[in-house]
Amino acid sequence: MSSNKIIELLLPSAVCIQLVAEDSKHVIETLSGELFKAGYVYESFAHAALERESHMPTGLPLGGKYNAAIPHTDIEHVIKPALALATLRKPVNFQNMIEPESSVPVQLVIVMALEQAKTQVEMLQEIAGLLQDAAIIEKLMNAKEIPQVFEAFS
Repeated sequence: MSSNKIIELLLPSAVCIQLVAEDSKHVIETLSGELFKAGYVYESFAHAALERESHMPTGLPLGGKYNAAIPHTDIEHVIKPALALATLRKPVNFQNMIEPESSVPVQLVIVMALEQAKTQVEMLQEIAGLLQDAAIIEKLMNAKEIPQVFEAFS
C-alpha cells in the first residue's frame, strides 16, 4: 500500500481545511458526517468511532510541531472505503494512543472508514508511516485548498 492508496481513498468532500473545532468529538462528528453525506458510511459510524475512541484512543504524538489522530471504528459501520481529513485551526485534545491516561494536542485528524479489518491495519501503518515525515505534515498543515492536501501525499 503506497501513499497513492491514501490519495485514492481520500474523499475531497470530506477534507476540512483549518476546521474550527471545540473538541475531538466535534472533529470526529464533522468528518464522519461528511463521509455519511457522501454515502460511504452508515449513520452509526460517528457514534461508533466516538465509542471506540473512548476506550482505544488514537492520539499520536509525532514529536514535532504538530500531532495527529486517526479515529476509526469497526467495519460494519462502513459501506465503502474512504478517508476523511481535517487540519485544525487550533489544537484539540485526543487521548494518547500509547499512554491513554495522557492527552495529546492534535491539529491533524484522519478518519479511516475501511470495510476490511486487514485493510484497516495496513492503512493505519501507512498513515502512521507518512506522519513520521515532517515535510508531509508541514505541507498538510499549510494547505489552503483541497488540491494542496492531495499534493502533500504525492
